Amino acid sequence: MNKLFAKKPLADVLAEVHADPGGSTVALKRQLGPIHLILLGIGVVIGAGLFSLTGKVAAESAGPAVTLSYIIGGFACALAGLCYAEFASMVPASGSAYTYSYVTLGELFAWIIGWDLVLEYAVGAATVATSWSAYFMKLCQQLGFNFPHALAASPFDDVPGILNLPAAFIILAMSALLIKGTKESAIFNAIMVVLKVVIVLTVVGLGWAYINPANHTPFIPANTGTFGEFGWSGIMRGAGLIFFAYIGFDAVSTAAQEARNPQRDMPIGILGSLLVCTVLYIAFSWVLTGLAHYSTFKGVEKLAPVATAISAMPEKFHWLNQLIVPAILCGFSSVIMVLLMGQSRVFLSMARDGLLPRFFSELHPRRQTPWKSNALIGGIAALAVAILPGELWGEMCSIGTLLAFVLVCIAVVVLRIKEPNAPRVFRCPWVPVVPILGALVCISMMIPLPGDTWIRLVVWMALGFIIYFTYSRKHSRLTSGK
Repeated sequence: MNKLFAKKPLADVLAEVHADPGGSTVALKRQLGPIHLILLGIGVVIGAGLFSLTGKVAAESAGPAVTLSYIIGGFACALAGLCYAEFASMVPASGSAYTYSYVTLGELFAWIIGWDLVLEYAVGAATVATSWSAYFMKLCQQLGFNFPHALAASPFDDVPGILNLPAAFIILAMSALLIKGTKESAIFNAIMVVLKVVIVLTVVGLGWAYINPANHTPFIPANTGTFGEFGWSGIMRGAGLIFFAYIGFDAVSTAAQEARNPQRDMPIGILGSLLVCTVLYIAFSWVLTGLAHYSTFKGVEKLAPVATAISAMPEKFHWLNQLIVPAILCGFSSVIMVLLMGQSRVFLSMARDGLLPRFFSELHPRRQTPWKSNALIGGIAALAVAILPGELWGEMCSIGTLLAFVLVCIAVVVLRIKEPNAPRVFRCPWVPVVPILGALVCISMMIPLPGDTWIRLVVWMALGFIIYFTYSRKHSRLTSGK
């Protein structure tokens, strides 16, 4: 039992931050400043949650009150973000919540959260990839090219196909970019962020004048009697479903070992990106549901609600549809890239600690990226998204993200007690009130999620325990002495 809950000394983590993380002759290169980190956060936050799941949640859960779902999600993220910012300033390591849990709660909890982060990052990338595929099909229609549906849908979708090749392609392409180098990935992300923000501001600016107040009435449709469908229960369920859209600040924390001044810059990147994106989410969802009635987002359009909303504007603005689809494709690409980057950095930390094979911590001698890990994660994610239905990805990602945030909030309180004098460049205010409130809000959004989502989480965690007790526990550098 002592080994299961053994804690990694904070001093050891800080020493490793400045050492070779993979046991090879190269290390991650520190080349990201505060602007890069904010853009990294915006790059992953502005994506599927805004352009895709807004329509799904409005049509099936919250109605026009999807705006309230975003506000609740943003409030929960603000609480969790303050906790992440404190940890990132104390423990500037690439493992994110995994490393924070290792220091405060022990190895078993660290493994749980590390395994859970696969749901947050790899499954998140798959979620966005399915939306990328839907928009790709729209682009093909605009260009007059009929891409075969059978090659853009999984065998288990509502309208079954053979393979979702566009979704698999974009995951492989972004994995290749990550292998190329961190600097190249950051430049690509910056370009994509500019495109996405321009899109959001354009739709909000032009669409605001054409909002139909009738589309916001009733703002909270009556509960139909089905669990989680409209009413306040629908708003809370919607907040849980779209919560993964805010995981940008979490992904920022995985880049700590590539930041030039992580103690100062990580809180700026985490909280700065969260603030910008929350404002954009609220404004965008309000305009979207004001332009088109939430019921029109049902069916296939729930994956592409922006085009539906623009079609409700005067004809003189329909030219936006010709530009917005390719631009959204570019924006989604950066979301996928940052999520896959976060996954590889978490695996790098876990492999460094011996909980995963050394393979995941090996860096390219020239590009200084965990190229083997990127290649394997990208390959598995591409295969999964090609054959599995897109519907399950968002809910799986949401519950994984919420669980990670709950543990981080708890860990802040624990570390304040265990290490009260540890240097903290940024301190979460009103501890323990803020962390406890953050944990409770996240739990409240987990509870209304569908039962099958909880079943998949339990099965996923059971698989993780099997791996831990058959491999990780025996190879742990902390408890095995290896």
